[in-house]
Amino acid sequence: MKNNTARYFCILCLCISINLSFAQQKAVPVFKDGEAQIVKAFNDPEHWIRHDLWVETEFDTDGDGKLDRMHVDVTRPDQTETEGLKLPIVYESSPYYAGVASDVPGLFWNVNHELGEPAAERVHPEVIRVGKRPLISNSQVKKWVPRGYIVVHSSSPGTGLSQGSPTVGGDNESLAPKAVIDWLNGRAKGYTTPDGTETVSAFWSTGKVGMTGTSYNGTIPLAAATTGVDGLEAIIPVAPNTSYYHYYRSNGLVRSPSGYLGEDIDVLYDFIHSGDESKRAYSNKTIRDTEMKNGMDRETGDYNAFWAGRDYLNDMKPMKAALLMSHGFNDWNVMPEHSYRIYKAAKDKGLPVQIYYHQNGHGGPPPMTMMNRWFTHYLHGVDNGVEQDAKAWIVRENDNPIEPTSYADYPNPDAKPVSLHITAGGLKAGELTLSKPTTTTQETLVDDASFSGDSLANLAESNHRLLYVTPTLTKDLHISGLATLHIKLASNKPAANLSVWLVALPWNADINAPITDNIITRGWADPQNYKSIETSEALKPGQFYNLTFDLQPDDQIIKKGQQIGLMIFSSDNNFTLLPKAGTELTIDLNGTLLELPIVGGENQFKAAIH
Repeated sequence: MKNNTARYFCILCLCISINLSFAQQKAVPVFKDGEAQIVKAFNDPEHWIRHDLWVETEFDTDGDGKLDRMHVDVTRPDQTETEGLKLPIVYESSPYYAGVASDVPGLFWNVNHELGEPAAERVHPEVIRVGKRPLISNSQVKKWVPRGYIVVHSSSPGTGLSQGSPTVGGDNESLAPKAVIDWLNGRAKGYTTPDGTETVSAFWSTGKVGMTGTSYNGTIPLAAATTGVDGLEAIIPVAPNTSYYHYYRSNGLVRSPSGYLGEDIDVLYDFIHSGDESKRAYSNKTIRDTEMKNGMDRETGDYNAFWAGRDYLNDMKPMKAALLMSHGFNDWNVMPEHSYRIYKAAKDKGLPVQIYYHQNGHGGPPPMTMMNRWFTHYLHGVDNGVEQDAKAWIVRENDNPIEPTSYADYPNPDAKPVSLHITAGGLKAGELTLSKPTTTTQETLVDDASFSGDSLANLAESNHRLLYVTPTLTKDLHISGLATLHIKLASNKPAANLSVWLVALPWNADINAPITDNIITRGWADPQNYKSIETSEALKPGQFYNLTFDLQPDDQIIKKGQQIGLMIFSSDNNFTLLPKAGTELTIDLNGTLLELPIVGGENQFKAAIH
């Protein structure tokens, strides 16, 4: 009897030992140096579970009397099914997953007309939806699933297999990702089909969600965060459009994003409208041909309730997600002000924030290690000290984008505005100087959009622009922040474009010139909006007006041997409406100055020009 008892006891111990061994072999996320590591058990796509579903929202924007459902796809390690493993989520949403409209002739608004005049109606193409497949996207999957995350994608309203209407910044584009996050936390319903009643739950979710994406896909994380939805712990927007007014207008001026001359918000609507063909007529009539047509106002370019409703800066009060922004200082599509304005507001709210700026153009995420540390801390709860990291990370000129330089903040805390005045000679090159002019001087330029900004900056003399330059720098000069122009001007016509470039000279005309050469930063404004961007009034020919506006944010080291030039001209043929040549702008030099944010302030500027 004793021998049998001993034998049973040994067998029992062996079983327990085997079970413990199996338990110890269960796959779990692994962290090293504050970052989630690739786990072998999660790194086999053959063992990933992939499925799609539809999440019910709280809105009906396609007019069928039923709440819209968003198409969602999920990719997760099979351990979430076989071992009861729960993991956090990396989530990306987009209007682009099912394809976009073709760039047909007439898609964009005609920009060749006088200011304030309506343009002829444009062409409205139809999107041919790409496939009927349930899988939405593979983006983010290879990066995050092997590191112990579940990846979720969704098509935004009125695109792909998601129901509803695209609104390009309307409330439903914020509430749609909110609904998906609510479903991931058990607060919203998910269904196996777009119209059925069979439900599906996210039993594998910890409820902690991080969002990321680039451009429009980077806008949606911010849109979701402004709802204050519980569970959205952190976002990493890359080159996000944070205000459709700032995307399609500038200080009252109708202005296109670079490379898309004549694009406006209704063009983007047509471009992404890939949803259910049977619902498109309702959406076109309700959104594009009514709400957008009545609100976008290409005649005056004024800021109004329509644009205010598509400006996420106005919606930030509920936001609580940690924010890591990413943008390029030479992004002339979604300009760098988009990230700066939200970063500043989030910082002022006391939210955890970091910003990563590089010197290139549109797109460009932060280095993987930055993103990994951000999500590791806020989604996995690992105390890796990310909140004590430097607030600003800037890729210096010609440096590797994955090796940014850290700074206490952006703008550089040591940057101070230096007031630079202009002196006569702008048709060739007047001076940009610390000394205020002692005599009253006026200089006039003649608008001619057939001259590009590049060619004007490269000309030794031109009556189509005014140019004012510093002495040649004897030391490097670090600019960081917002340059502000105070300008006093008159026009010989009731309306005029105003374009301003800050340039580094001599101009590098090489076709392969580095992107950091030549253009430092730029800005555009409508003199009719000299009082505010909400109100414009016709200019009285010959009367002078005072106008103040910021150029795009920048952080750049101008090398010794160069000059900094302020170039003032009228129509910018890559960005503005293009009226007939001949409008004259007269600048009062005594009433015009540039505030340039220089690290080290005026003393540093003086040292750099002597």
